Amino acid sequence: MAYDYPEFKKDVYKLTDINLDLYKERQMKRRIEALIDREGYKGFEDFFAAMKRDTALKNTFVTYLTINVSQFYRNPTQWEIFEKDIIPYITKKHGKDITVWSAACSTGDEPYTIAMILSKHLPFNNIHVIATDIDEEVMKFAKEGVYSKKSVSDLPKEFLDKHFTKLDDRTFKINDDLKKCIQFKKHNLLKDEYPKNVDIIVCRNVVIYFTDDAKDEVYRKFHDTLKDEGILFIGSTEQIIKPKELGFEAVKTFFYKKI
Repeated sequence: MAYDYPEFKKDVYKLTDINLDLYKERQMKRRIEALIDREGYKGFEDFFAAMKRDTALKNTFVTYLTINVSQFYRNPTQWEIFEKDIIPYITKKHGKDITVWSAACSTGDEPYTIAMILSKHLPFNNIHVIATDIDEEVMKFAKEGVYSKKSVSDLPKEFLDKHFTKLDDRTFKINDDLKKCIQFKKHNLLKDEYPKNVDIIVCRNVVIYFTDDAKDEVYRKFHDTLKDEGILFIGSTEQIIKPKELGFEAVKTFFYKKI
């Protein structure tokens, strides 16, 4: 029997803990085939054998599957709603000690953006951002907190001036006082236990890659993670079709309240 995508999925799960059955097959298979071709391997079997031998190739594979386009203050209008409507709502409901989970945080742009916005309204020691991702390589990058000029190009100037140190004309480093607000942890949305008693979950443009069943399961777990009337902030490419069946109600475009 020929070694093909079904066998590859089983072996990848054993090697990486990533269950490709929970991702949309046509989309994911096409992405992986493009990577195999780019790296110069003959097919799934050849590529998997190489990943078992080469940790760097395995890390490349995981990063390729999981990394999303990430930029500070991406989709500014949504962050304006987050600041003007969501933060006052949450502080009124739950007080001024806030925990936010940035799920699938990629290179860290998102959790740092969250902390910067919160710091306009709360002291640093009242800001708790849990930042998680399945990819350890991008987490290392996020923890370093060093970013290119392009990554920070959409940030309001006040944030850049207050929270970054300019290393040279093309590189900026996050200041330590903001870093202390963020706890980076490896986490697999499709497998690991979720945090508890979170005020806000930010998970943008991630679950679009999951099957419908996997997506609904993630939303149910998000519901259980949030405090009463907590907020889920999703991406600009996403929509929860039947939110009430999953325990949510739309409060603004891309923002849902736990009910």
